Amino acid sequence: MHPSTTRRGRTGALLLAAGLIGLTACGADASGPRLELTAAVPDEVPEGTVLRVGDPPTQAALELSGLGDDLETEIEWANINGGPKTLEAFRGDALDVGSVADIPPLFATWTGTDVRIVAVRDTVDPLEHPVYELGVAPGVDVESIEDLRGKTIAYSPGQAQGAFVLRVLAEAGLTQDDVELVELQSVDDVYVNALGSNQVEVAPLGQQLVAPYLAKYSSDGGTTINGGVRDDAWTLYAPTEVLEDADKAAALREYAAVWAEAQEWINNHPEEFAEGFYVEKEGLSPEDAAAIVEANGTYEVPTDWDEFIARHQETADLLVEEQGQEPLQVEDIYDRRFEGVTR
Repeated sequence: MHPSTTRRGRTGALLLAAGLIGLTACGADASGPRLELTAAVPDEVPEGTVLRVGDPPTQAALELSGLGDDLETEIEWANINGGPKTLEAFRGDALDVGSVADIPPLFATWTGTDVRIVAVRDTVDPLEHPVYELGVAPGVDVESIEDLRGKTIAYSPGQAQGAFVLRVLAEAGLTQDDVELVELQSVDDVYVNALGSNQVEVAPLGQQLVAPYLAKYSSDGGTTINGGVRDDAWTLYAPTEVLEDADKAAALREYAAVWAEAQEWINNHPEEFAEGFYVEKEGLSPEDAAAIVEANGTYEVPTDWDEFIARHQETADLLVEEQGQEPLQVEDIYDRRFEGVTR
């Protein structure tokens, strides 16, 4: 399989008259006829349909496992991840679907980009396998979340790290007035460097940054603590206009299904995934890669979204209260035609 393309050609007429229900002529910039959001997503992907995907971990899993070898969709992989970069790519029409936590779809909606969630993922035993830990700067005394009072904390309002900070403060019985939130976008090593230079005293660190931070600063007194809140929600989401293109929607349906298979493959092949993704593609040491995979735990892809959406609504309500966002019915940004999709 080519490292940047996954496809399998098909022949024959894929969109018969019976499959055209809900379809109308589509604009010049799209690849297929228009699909109403209330119409069934086509089962067949027309030959030559391209889906632009920002999802490096799943790309690695599909290449390592061979699960993507027989996809009808042609995948153009983009080395894009994280909420801000994914949203920028959506707005620049450079990406069709991205893999992010639960906060980016909310902020996309609040800032005027119409999106829909098409797949979700949880972690088994999420409190035992947090996505984020709180990094504590060298020389700062924080041993529990109650010790956050009066501390300067890195905070990115539009990212999952920001919501994590707000959840931790609530869990500790604190408010924003009890700490100093320092707005920094969490990209690359920004939070690690901010901690190391004492620009902030505390910062949320994803598991891929915990080991490098401790390796660099633990000898000076840098530490991490568990935030004690659930932070594992993960989604696939896409601009609504992608779902209004019948060909792209069919391709996205196929990708959502193989994405779920990839999560299960990662569960069953942690060592192979650690080597193939974190070592070969991310450049981490084998020891750090193994530590991240162990910290991540085991994934599950629910086929019933009710509980996931309810938790997402609680998160949205928290941001409405703490950040002054507009009230949002989270159910409206879920495309439940994709609920329970398999191939």
